[in-house]
Amino acid sequence: MTERIVLGEITIAVTRKPVRNVHLSVHPPDGRVTLVAPSDTRLEVARAYAIAKLGWIRDQQEALKNQAREAPRQYVERESHYLWGRRYLLSVDEKQQRPGVRLDHKRIHLTVRPGSDRDRRAEVIHAWHRQLLHEAIPPLIRCWEPRLGVEVRRYFIQRMKTKWGSCNTTSRTIRLNTELVKKPKDLLEYIIVHEMAHLIESTHNDRFVGLLDRHYPNWRESRNELNALPLSHEQQ
Repeated sequence: MTERIVLGEITIAVTRKPVRNVHLSVHPPDGRVTLVAPSDTRLEVARAYAIAKLGWIRDQQEALKNQAREAPRQYVERESHYLWGRRYLLSVDEKQQRPGVRLDHKRIHLTVRPGSDRDRRAEVIHAWHRQLLHEAIPPLIRCWEPRLGVEVRRYFIQRMKTKWGSCNTTSRTIRLNTELVKKPKDLLEYIIVHEMAHLIESTHNDRFVGLLDRHYPNWRESRNELNALPLSHEQQ
């Protein structure tokens, strides 16, 4: 059962788990705050810990608030779009043929039927994004399964408002945010490793941190870079 600590305008979701230490986190994109505490921790103790970290919480939330955000995409000629960390200009071609997307070294070429509105253009781009992710994700999973000694039974990609990924340890599956297609590929790899590590340790405890330190030593830099990149308008 999740309990809550309210400190002025800040609400902290508290979860007790079999961990050694208290873990306080501020999550992008909206600054949601969670606190994971050892199973026998009294709520008063967790509250005192959160109060001691109140300045840090506010600093983290302010940093997220000031983080760059993409303007809503209109899917029109010469609009900027990001793919694997690079900026491209969009070229829109209206033709009586099957909609699709083609990439060259400078532009994303979107073909749509005449009269297609913004939502239809967005659907075509999103389907292309999913295709690219389905091409990129399986080789990374296969690469890391023997390194971590785990097996991912299935993976899913979907729009996610508050997480870059998630893991279900029971079904041995992972879910990945479709927005990752806009970020550098090494950050997609970091999220995959992060979620696969949860198949070994389900919580963000010291053991989990140790796993990342051993297998993906630059994970902190990757996390910071990912959280500093522009958030999509849709994730607000």
